[in-house]
Amino acid sequence: MSTIAYGIKNCDTIKKMKKWLDEQGIEYRFHDYRVDGLDRSLLETFEAELGWEALLNKRGTTFRQLSDEQKNTLNRDSALTLMLEQPAMIKRPLLVHNQSYHLGFKPDQYQAIFA
Repeated sequence: MSTIAYGIKNCDTIKKMKKWLDEQGIEYRFHDYRVDGLDRSLLETFEAELGWEALLNKRGTTFRQLSDEQKNTLNRDSALTLMLEQPAMIKRPLLVHNQSYHLGFKPDQYQAIFA
């Protein structure tokens, strides 16, 4: 299958994305970080394609609960370690379609991806 969506199933944005994909009749596989797992190799692939700053969900509760020191001293390695420990810190959804990587969900964005 050429389309995989990564995220956490109870995320509202994931639910919107899945509904949109289903309505469009687009086949995809959903990979739930909490159920299906996440290893460093996969996370490093994401980081190589998108950059750790883009991957890090700074608007989420999990990130906001970090100490000021943790936030102020973030770098690639510490961010990847935090995302591995707490996958909710990864921006969602992360869509891989035909070897192209995309973050977030907006219907217009997805319309262009699948055009």
